[in-house]
Amino acid sequence: MRTLTIIASLMCMALSVSAAKADRRVAFVVGNGAYKNVAQLPNPPIDARAMASTLRNVGFEVIEGSNLSRDQMTEKLLDFGRKAQGSDVAVFYYAGHGIAVGGSNYLLPVDADIKSEMDVKLGAAINIDLTLDQTMGDAKVKLVFLDACRDNPFAAKIKSNSATRSVNVQSGLAEMKSGEGTLIAFATGPGQTALDGQEGNNSPFTRALIDNITKPGVEIQQAMTSVRAQVNEETHKGQLPWGHTNLIGAVYLNPAQQTQQVANAAPTASSSAPAASASSSSDGVELEYWRSVKETNKPEELNAYLSAYPNGQFKALALARLAAIQNGPSTTTRNLNAGVDPATFTDDASQLTEDQIGLDKGQRRDVQRRLNGLGFDTKVTGAFTDETRTVLKRWQAARGYPSTGFLNKLQHKALLSEIVASTTTASDDSPKPARRAAPAQSAPVQHRGGGGGGGGDAGAAFMGGVVGGMMGGMFRR
Repeated sequence: MRTLTIIASLMCMALSVSAAKADRRVAFVVGNGAYKNVAQLPNPPIDARAMASTLRNVGFEVIEGSNLSRDQMTEKLLDFGRKAQGSDVAVFYYAGHGIAVGGSNYLLPVDADIKSEMDVKLGAAINIDLTLDQTMGDAKVKLVFLDACRDNPFAAKIKSNSATRSVNVQSGLAEMKSGEGTLIAFATGPGQTALDGQEGNNSPFTRALIDNITKPGVEIQQAMTSVRAQVNEETHKGQLPWGHTNLIGAVYLNPAQQTQQVANAAPTASSSAPAASASSSSDGVELEYWRSVKETNKPEELNAYLSAYPNGQFKALALARLAAIQNGPSTTTRNLNAGVDPATFTDDASQLTEDQIGLDKGQRRDVQRRLNGLGFDTKVTGAFTDETRTVLKRWQAARGYPSTGFLNKLQHKALLSEIVASTTTASDDSPKPARRAAPAQSAPVQHRGGGGGGGGDAGAAFMGGVVGGMMGGMFRR
């Protein structure tokens, strides 16, 4: 009976993975920063690369580009339009300069040289409404993310060359309404400008998107609530993302959410198997959901878990973490940070600062092992994959360091010291470091203006390995 139950579970998970693969997901991801006629934006190409990687990890075919001219953008859009026809989910992401003229929004290629309203409307810029309609019109679900609300660099020229009549030129983008099955999200509110972030890093809006929209089991509108909260907090209430949605069903970018649905519908070999299969699948989804929020410092994310699983197996832990966040940093957090160079809490880390440490493959494996020892689970491969970067962000946020997913010398030193401290205080009966996730408030972010299991017989062990491998592969999609 137990074997039949396990087989039924495997069938459900296999069907879930197959269903996820069957979905046709296409994304357009472009970041323009190297403008030829106005001030350059350092971060959009970095934002686009990070977003493209995030979407590929959950099964999207990505049409990607950086620093594109008008002709290059047109070529990419034509390719996207062809591939997005009849797709299940189509995503449109753009980072760079965007302008609003006469109530319509336009994206700017890097070779744009706009002197008048006529230049805008006759082809120097790309009309967003027309573009979305032509490329994504018949996709079942359409998600639009516009990190393009910087100051209008051509505003003065357009106004001066339209002296004989009034021209409505906004500093940010104009409000847009979404059609059926569409979600549109802006980096900030209509007519307002958004921050580009520190040079060499992601913008606050894109960083929040990457952190939230592909969390296992999190519906997209719930994810966008977390995005707004994260950006609002990171910018000290200086920027609040805005959006409009007309989705007609729940949308999950991480296909792990499908497991429970398939498990409930899949036929099994015995009358008692369905309940066991559904329970096993549900537990797996809940576990992955909990792992995604267990180190968060945001009450809304923990409350989201409690809403999804009001009687969940981690309810007590979620309530305890909520209490810890509301009561401020705990004694454990202060002890972890005792003796740490104060600059660790303010100095950002990037690919450059990490390269300066000169970590070889063995040292990277050591970092991954140490993160695992503290309860921040990641694979020990010696390569800092996107998964490891996400785990590093969670570790940084829990310690109050700038959350970038990269290391600098001070943070690396702090990590080594933290592990040493935990091992020396452990008892002889527990040689491994204690698993801890200390709550801490995220460190302030500086912005630059402008522009942007157990023993058993061999058969059970083998079956357990198969289940674990499939679960791992499914949740990484």
